Amino acid sequence: MTLTTTVRDTSPTPAGSTPVLSVRDLRVSFPSEAGPVEAVRGVSFDLLPGRTLGIVGESGSGKSATAMGIMGLLPPTADLHGQVVLGGQDLVGLDDRALSRVRGKSIGMVFQDPLSALTPIFSVGRLLADALRVHQDLSKKAAWERAVELLDLVGIPDPRNRASAFPHEFSGGMRQRVVIALAIANRPAVLVADEPTTALDVTVQAQILDVLRLAQRETGAGLVLITHDLGVVAGHADDVAVMYAGRFVEKTDVHSLFRRPTMPYTARLLAAVPTVDGGVRRPLVPIGGEPPVPSDLPAGCPFASRCAVALDACRSDEPELREVTGHGHVACLRAAEIADGTLDPRGDLAPGEGTAGPGRSSGGEVVLRVEDLVKTFPVTKGAFIKRRVGTLHAVNGVSFELRAGETLGLVGESGSGKTTTLMEILRLRQPEGGRIEIAGQEIGAAGGKGVAAGGGASPARGERRTLRHDVQIVMQDPLGALDPRLPVYQLLAEPLQALGEGREAIRSRIHELLTLVGLDPAMGDRFPAALSGGQRQRIGIARALATDPKLLALDEPLSALDVSVQAGVINLLGRLKDELGLAYLMVAHDLAVVRYICDRIAVMYLGHIVEIGDTETLFSDPKHPYTRALLSAIPLPDPERERTRERIVLQGEQPSATNLPSGCVFVDRCPLYRLADADVQERCRTERPASRPAPGQDGHAYACHAV
Repeated sequence: MTLTTTVRDTSPTPAGSTPVLSVRDLRVSFPSEAGPVEAVRGVSFDLLPGRTLGIVGESGSGKSATAMGIMGLLPPTADLHGQVVLGGQDLVGLDDRALSRVRGKSIGMVFQDPLSALTPIFSVGRLLADALRVHQDLSKKAAWERAVELLDLVGIPDPRNRASAFPHEFSGGMRQRVVIALAIANRPAVLVADEPTTALDVTVQAQILDVLRLAQRETGAGLVLITHDLGVVAGHADDVAVMYAGRFVEKTDVHSLFRRPTMPYTARLLAAVPTVDGGVRRPLVPIGGEPPVPSDLPAGCPFASRCAVALDACRSDEPELREVTGHGHVACLRAAEIADGTLDPRGDLAPGEGTAGPGRSSGGEVVLRVEDLVKTFPVTKGAFIKRRVGTLHAVNGVSFELRAGETLGLVGESGSGKTTTLMEILRLRQPEGGRIEIAGQEIGAAGGKGVAAGGGASPARGERRTLRHDVQIVMQDPLGALDPRLPVYQLLAEPLQALGEGREAIRSRIHELLTLVGLDPAMGDRFPAALSGGQRQRIGIARALATDPKLLALDEPLSALDVSVQAGVINLLGRLKDELGLAYLMVAHDLAVVRYICDRIAVMYLGHIVEIGDTETLFSDPKHPYTRALLSAIPLPDPERERTRERIVLQGEQPSATNLPSGCVFVDRCPLYRLADADVQERCRTERPASRPAPGQDGHAYACHAV
């Protein structure tokens, strides 16, 4: 692993270049009981060889439907019109047999979920070889050799042996590499990538994007990159198209878009992205309201009801996508005013719910204390008679404190032990090893294995029930955490009924909770399915607050939300922390959000905390090489900085927690280890580094021999 400076060539493609893909007036609709749902309404663009077009927008804007329409992968019930010209051939209207001769050869696709593109009963080498032989006259041996070469190209270690492995034997990042290898196997002229990094850790995301760029360079293909991450767009797209209500509302080059967004929707999207530069937190401005229902679009501009600068004319006529001098194409009646700087497309709206961010109230009482926490799981083998063949060390010696009014973020790659740590705290039972104390009470006594307050050995159920009031959780998927059969009122009443509250007290408290999270109390009659994603997450937060907890555990509370909705929930969490003095323990993989919300951060790797400290100190002066790699992989929504900054790309996969190294757990992937002296390397291999304080930085500690 080396420290590399990423600099992309962003010079424009010569004007005489012929598009590899031309889309004209693409329209996609689906039947429904309420009438036709117009998912895509008149999308047009040209894709030039070697260029990347990024398509962004909220969920339901038509991004994926556009990709599926281009690929000919829509369901039979869909109605597709327009032109998709690839290599001089119009793909619209071709039957599946004709499309199968094009897909995989002239156009390839990288799906969001790699398992959906990989047949589980075939080895990855077989899948690649079959994809090659379908379109090329190759022998089995030649196809297999080419499959091995492709696996090597996309960075699969030991490709010859791994070609015989099956998809389930690969990690998520490795499976996505295989899907990219499948997409480029026949050197297509066009690649379509639909959210290729959504479910991946930030370090793996950086690797996959580098592989995608390499694949594009090897094939010379034009790339259509569909994503909701504006940082990814800033770093990898040449041109950007912003979608809203099934159509492009702004289309220009990436530098112009981020420098001066001219469509109010684009400006509000960018204003909702949490970015922190030098510790300064600018207010997040969520986009109010909800996107229009595709089956019942308004007469004028679909964004008019959410737009801060809309005119009366915007509500009567939908503006066409028109060229704005020096900027590109914009569908807005006020584009000229915005482009010349006389009008702010964001309006004068301030954040509706305050600004999230470190409260700096570190002098509060200790709400949570964890000391030397240990959690292991048995590794068993055998179909009928299970026998233990090993131990998975999920959490190993984790220690930290959390005070009232403070937010601590647990970050790290998947498998680092973040969620296991959270779950051990929420179990409210004596841990396997170590000590957990909540609100001054050690939970061993409240779990049935410790000694009760009176000195007996029976379970202290009363104490555990009291602690349950003090600790609540907000889940990643709000729909999965709310019973779909119950209305909002009953969902919020359940925890209050468990406390023995009376009917009038419950009614009053539910009204208070809904108001507290910024919802209309009239929503109490609705069911979860009738709510938007942001509204459901607010209900989840209200339910967690029902018992007046001291500690909220936030398990990826924002990962399932659009950036515009995410901004509103971030502001809500910040306001609630200030008003109620809550302590938050947050698990998240979006480090930009973590930096915006958290007072302190603990970085975990293979069950160990390798660095912990104040958020801004850790971001400005990271000590541990793993922390440096994590932070350098965060996509920045700024094309200039994103394409010229130094990045550390971690090579290889995180080792298995069933076979931890005897020394430092990061030694196999550490860049400093390779540069260290022989005696330091010996210590790294044989001695587990103890956490030590960073000189002159209170509360900042790290575990590394080489720093």
